[in-house]
Amino acid sequence: MRGQPAVATTGIDSALERNRAFAAAGGHEGAVVFPELRLFVVTCLDPRVDPAHFLGLGLGDAVLVRNVGGRVTPEVINDVAFIGQIAENVLPDGPLFEVAVIHHTQCGTGALADDTFRRRYADRIGADESALRDKPTLDPAATVRIDVERLRSASAIPERVAVSGYVYDVETGLLETIIPAPR
Repeated sequence: MRGQPAVATTGIDSALERNRAFAAAGGHEGAVVFPELRLFVVTCLDPRVDPAHFLGLGLGDAVLVRNVGGRVTPEVINDVAFIGQIAENVLPDGPLFEVAVIHHTQCGTGALADDTFRRRYADRIGADESALRDKPTLDPAATVRIDVERLRSASAIPERVAVSGYVYDVETGLLETIIPAPR
């Protein structure tokens, strides 16, 4: 419009263009509700840690849950339990799916180890600062072990769900198995 300042293209504008190309190419066709690979991935929201890229996942291959640090929270346990309930209705016996917990090197949650940052963040989100003390991912192999055990010991998770743990190295692009799934 004349007289209006030019509006720069935003990130969402670019994403919407990509969405239209995806839809026009039929990229959504054939996608299924239950993951093709019987895989449920829990990882960090860090944009360097996109499992669709580093695991080569396509639409419908896996369930993906991403949060700060890729930590197993009560909400993640509830999500796994929900998919487990659906899977039990579809698969009367045998294994249901595997949950891969993936933490990564150079995680931004390391900032939570700083008392000032943690206190300011706790104030910002209305949380108890002491509840954030165990959230930093300074040693991803250690935190992934904690989170795998948290899932394996959760009573809401069906026994037919396997849980494994990995560390993604943001410098090499490789995953290291820390805790393999029981076979």
